[in-house]
Amino acid sequence: MDRKVIKSEKAPKALGPYSVAIRAGSFVFASGQLGLDPQSGNLVAGGIEAETRQSLTNIRNVLSDSGSGIELVVKTTVFLKDMADFPKMNAVYGEFFPENPPARSTVQAALPKGGSVEIEAIALVK
Repeated sequence: MDRKVIKSEKAPKALGPYSVAIRAGSFVFASGQLGLDPQSGNLVAGGIEAETRQSLTNIRNVLSDSGSGIELVVKTTVFLKDMADFPKMNAVYGEFFPENPPARSTVQAALPKGGSVEIEAIALVK
């Protein structure tokens, strides 16, 4: 099975010793994405909705650079700083997965850089 490290200029750089994504066989494993602006590396302003939108945009860009796409996501894990933000996160999440959404888990967690949300994904390769 092939294993390829994925790099993307359209997503924030990794915050530590990990890859933004790994393409392994017919799958892409995208590391968790905070709501970071790819250019500045800072959290976007606007709260949970803006951070969720940026997180999913970052994932979409990483998947595109991996030979996949957001429509091919089979599983996500959402990490929320505060479970009270679930309805707002869920509304934005639904914009990215309007039909046949992937399997998903959501957990509460402390996040790097004081983020409100982090999302990771597993997707099929085109």
